[in-house]
Amino acid sequence: MNTVFRLRLLLAVLAPVILALHPATLDAQTQSVRPPQRLPTHTAEKEKINAWTVGLAGGLLEGAPLRLAAEMARVVDDGPNLQLLPIVTRGATENLNSLLYLRGVDTAIINSDALEEYKIQAPDIQRRITYLLNLFPSELHIFVRPEIESLQDLAGKKVNFNTQGTAAAYSGPLIFSRLGINAEKTFIPHQVALEQMRKGEMAAVVFITSKPVDAFVKGRWEPGFKFLPVKYESKFEDYYLPAVLEAGEYPGLIKQGERVSTIAVPTALVAFNWQPQTNRYQRVARFVDFLFTRIDKLQAAGFDPKWKSINLAATVPGLDRFAAAQEWLDRQARAAQVSR
Repeated sequence: MNTVFRLRLLLAVLAPVILALHPATLDAQTQSVRPPQRLPTHTAEKEKINAWTVGLAGGLLEGAPLRLAAEMARVVDDGPNLQLLPIVTRGATENLNSLLYLRGVDTAIINSDALEEYKIQAPDIQRRITYLLNLFPSELHIFVRPEIESLQDLAGKKVNFNTQGTAAAYSGPLIFSRLGINAEKTFIPHQVALEQMRKGEMAAVVFITSKPVDAFVKGRWEPGFKFLPVKYESKFEDYYLPAVLEAGEYPGLIKQGERVSTIAVPTALVAFNWQPQTNRYQRVARFVDFLFTRIDKLQAAGFDPKWKSINLAATVPGLDRFAAAQEWLDRQARAAQVSR
């Protein structure tokens, strides 16, 4: 009896355990025969979204370069195949620094003379950077009061170069240095400086931007306010281009039939000189192909008018063209010859 009692007691204790384990065992067996369901992992999604994303250092939020960057992003966007990511920075003159040292930046919009800053700290800078496209020239406007007759008259006078981070704030003093003019430099918003000019508190303002400039077109200026000419000489050949300001652009400030000589700072779309076998090179190469192939979309209504003057074959002083961009142009040239 004792043996039978012990067996019944043991079964009573083990029965709940057996019943509890049986569904788990059955479920495990059922799971073993189900087809595996692989959900995208965090790593896979991360790799997918980054595979064809190109970072573009654009510039200040209110600046023209960032607007052009945003428009390029609209046109080249191709879902998982390509995403251009415009990045707000301290300005076009700082974008070269971002391209060299900031993670995730593959391309940048720069002023060509930004290379000057790196001549000492990075003598090989022109081998590390290549250009994709000469976007547009930013003309130098030296606007002065009536009593100022020449560039030399600005020596020791107050001249405003706009706020730090703008093209004028960087390129303006550099150009004045090459001209040998030691002016009293200020860096305040141009709107404020123009009002000071009217009152005689400021001798000149220096704009470096694409013409025509609204402040000069729409503003009412007393007789004698004018643009000073700047002659294009060998001292400007490394980074700058010759340019003119014309009466049709500034009818209230330039007499009909007259032109004011000046220089222009090329604004360029550049990339780091990645090695062809690298993923970063392949990303930029795809970006070039999409951008160049769809350039006509940017030249249509609804985009900045500057795109209509873009010449894909235009060069940038002091830099070599990105290899994939040159290859694209060469293919187009060969195709054009064959079709003749």
